[in-house]
Amino acid sequence: MKTVTKKNILQKYPFIGFILFGLLLASIPALAEMGIMKNGYVTTIGGTLIYAIAALGLNVLLGWSGLISLGTAGFMGLASYISAYLTVDLELPFEVAFLLAVLIPTLLGILVGLVSLKIEGLYLAIATLAVAEVLRKTFEELGQFTGGFSGKSAQYPTLFLGRLELDRTTTYYFIVFILVIIMILTSNMMNGRLGRALNAMRGSEAAAQAMGVNLLTHRLIAFALATIFASIAGVLYVHFVKFSYPSTWILKLSLDFLAIIIIGGLRSIYGTVLGAFIVTAVPDLFLKQIPFFEDLSYVLNGLLIILVIIFYPNGLISIGYDIRRLIRKLTKGREKA
Repeated sequence: MKTVTKKNILQKYPFIGFILFGLLLASIPALAEMGIMKNGYVTTIGGTLIYAIAALGLNVLLGWSGLISLGTAGFMGLASYISAYLTVDLELPFEVAFLLAVLIPTLLGILVGLVSLKIEGLYLAIATLAVAEVLRKTFEELGQFTGGFSGKSAQYPTLFLGRLELDRTTTYYFIVFILVIIMILTSNMMNGRLGRALNAMRGSEAAAQAMGVNLLTHRLIAFALATIFASIAGVLYVHFVKFSYPSTWILKLSLDFLAIIIIGGLRSIYGTVLGAFIVTAVPDLFLKQIPFFEDLSYVLNGLLIILVIIFYPNGLISIGYDIRRLIRKLTKGREKA
């Protein structure tokens, strides 16, 4: 009779692990209220979780599908401006603005997916970067809708058609809830038929076609998922930070998303969140507090990528496996002794 352990349960029902992880993240505001950590950490960690959502979309695109994109920041910014305009200027319910702010960039992302059938690799990266730069320039020039260089303001979400107004803490809980849902959905999709098809496409397109994988359909799905996740992150960003500036949605942010999934781990959901904390939270929470590190903190991203590629090509999330392996060796050595 097979012994049921905690590890077996989490492997069979991964959503339990994601829910427990969400409960851990949800304890951050309580820790801040108790004075265990600074109150401003809630905003920093909330922003980090938002970036993790967008990075998960890029991980689906690059990690599982093998397609590169440098347009994540542009799609995220587009969704943020759409949601801010619909809720503030047109006074539409948050739910309606949320759906439209995700739908419109996703349609644009699907068009980019169509382009990916003709180009790939470095050329696809340049094409997606061009789309992001066009969007950024539009944010600057279309001041009537975006506020131009002054940016666009928004408020905390109001759910259930105006019946429930959120503040900073409850918006943080809302972000955690969305992150957990996306982690569960991503796990289900990537461990199912879709994930196997995307992995086959990443390994060899010719072999994938021979196995019956429709390249057009799955490329469009991959770009759609990446854009949906980026758009959701954009909506959450503008309603949590309450401002959206054109200077936010630049190439550096897209490169940060790339750094997140490389440092954390390609094709790893937990690794993506870990990478988001290392790339975005650690510099703000720790490194900037150290003298002379304030201006050099983001330089460490490049160094981390180099070190990870050399020593941990599967991402820093694999350190946990090495630690467990070392503990097993030590325990077996003690038992033999």
